[in-house]
Amino acid sequence: MTRKSWIQFGIVGFLWGIPYLLMKVAVADIPPALIVAGRTLIGAAILIPIAMRKNTFKDAIKGIKYVAPYAALEMIGPWILITSAEQEISSGLAGLLVSTVPIFSTIFSSLRGDHSVWQPKRIFGLVVGFVGIIALVGIESITGSSNPKAIAMVILASILYAYAVLMITANLPGVDGIAINGVAMGITCIFYTPIAIAVWPSNPVSVEAISALVALGVFSTAIAFMLFFIVIVEIGPARGSLTTYVNTAVAVVLGIIILDEPITLGIIVGLPMVVLGSFLASRKEKV
Repeated sequence: MTRKSWIQFGIVGFLWGIPYLLMKVAVADIPPALIVAGRTLIGAAILIPIAMRKNTFKDAIKGIKYVAPYAALEMIGPWILITSAEQEISSGLAGLLVSTVPIFSTIFSSLRGDHSVWQPKRIFGLVVGFVGIIALVGIESITGSSNPKAIAMVILASILYAYAVLMITANLPGVDGIAINGVAMGITCIFYTPIAIAVWPSNPVSVEAISALVALGVFSTAIAFMLFFIVIVEIGPARGSLTTYVNTAVAVVLGIIILDEPITLGIIVGLPMVVLGSFLASRKEKV
C-alpha cells in the first residue's frame, strides 16, 4: 500500500466509525426515520451528480432490479435498525456489533460456493467471533447494561449489510460504486420521506442534533462511500474490508471520550473476541 492509500484507508475507517456517535447525538431530538431520510437525501444529492458527470449513472439505473434490493438490504433496513437501536444502547456497542459483518459475509460466501471459507484459520475465526457475540449479548443482557432487543436489531443490520455487498458485487461487478450507492440512497430517501413527514418532531430540535445529521449525511454517507470505492480500486476488497476494525475502535473510543459512555464488562470480554474472530474469518490464506 502506498502512503496515499494508507491515508485514504485511515480516513474511511474514521468516517465509518463516527456515524454511531453522530446517530446517538441526532436521535436525541430527531426520529430515526427522519435521520435516515435526511442522511440519504444529502448523500444522494452529492453522489448522483458525480455519477452523472462520470457517465456511470445510467449503468446503475439499468441495473435497478439489483440496486433496489441492495438499497433495502444496505440502507433501508440496517440504517433504521441501527438508528432506532441507539435509543437504547451506546454508540460504542453499536459499532462493536457491526464489526460482526465479516463473520456473516464469510458464512454467506460459503453458501454461495466459496470453499476457501473452510480453511482452518477461518473456521477458528467464525467460532471465536460467535463465542464473542454470545458472550457480549449474554453479559450485556444479564447485567442489564443494554437492551437485548436493541442488540438483536444491530446484529440483524449486520447480517443485511453482509448479504447486500455480496449480492450487488456478484450481479453488477462492473458498475461504478458511486452510481450504485447514489441511486440506492435516492431510493432510500424516497421510501422514508412519507414516514419522516409523519413523525416530524413537534419539539424544538437542538443545533447539535441538526449538525450531527448534516455531518452524518456529508461525511459518513457521501464522502465515506466515495473514498471507500477509491480504496477498493487501489488496494482490493480484501484489504479494504479491514476498515471494519478501524470503525469499531473509533466508535468505541469516541463513545467513551465524547459521550462519556461506560466501558461495560460485555464490551471488555466481547470486543477482542469479535474483532479477532472477524479478522480471521475474513482472511484468506495464500494457496
